[in-house]
Amino acid sequence: MTPQAPTPAYRRLSVEQRRSQLLEAALSLFAHRAPEEVSLDDVAEAAGVSRPLVYRYFPGGKQQLYEAALRTAAEELEHCFAEPPEGPLSQRLSRALDRYLAFVDQHDAGFSALLQGGSVVETSRTTAIVDGVRRAAAEHILDHLAVQDPGPRLRMTVRMWITAVEGASLIWLDAGKEPPLDELRDWLVEQFVAVLVASAGHDPQTTAVVRAALALEPREGAVGVLARRVLPVLGDAARLL
Repeated sequence: MTPQAPTPAYRRLSVEQRRSQLLEAALSLFAHRAPEEVSLDDVAEAAGVSRPLVYRYFPGGKQQLYEAALRTAAEELEHCFAEPPEGPLSQRLSRALDRYLAFVDQHDAGFSALLQGGSVVETSRTTAIVDGVRRAAAEHILDHLAVQDPGPRLRMTVRMWITAVEGASLIWLDAGKEPPLDELRDWLVEQFVAVLVASAGHDPQTTAVVRAALALEPREGAVGVLARRVLPVLGDAARLL
């Protein structure tokens, strides 16, 4: 008679480990379903625990769990734009966007619900968490530009680009994840260079930032390729100069 395999012993986790396990299960669900479609029973099942245990760690119920999961996701998104201050700006932005867009790709439905709002679990606190991600991303970008005291025009330019990245990500999801991620990343880098140049025409601080950034760009890099692609388009406008 073949002996039955022993039943795995219940693994006791520390408070922090158990909380992390529940948040990981919740994030996995929110990644593929809108928050209002996820129940505490779903989270308990995904984590392999009972519903009362979920309530023990999150007595505020689904709202508290969602906000905690949102903060975890926000921290990951904030870190996407953290890069060592080395090398050309376009390369640093490319690496940051690779991480950001990978998060978007892996958390598609949850990312859409997060940024588009309208969820039944959306509150002023969740809105503040999302806005905190945008502000943190902008501060990382300003660090890449080596600006200690950004003026209003430069700060607005960076914040506008962060909004454009979010918007492009949502459109990309809605369009069936086309174009390929590497093309979307390169296009967003080019967009940033373009808006910086446009703002430089109005703001001496941005002009200095653009000149310093372009001095580090290799001729065959992303910015050099962009310049050679755009200059012929502008050639016909020489009469305006």
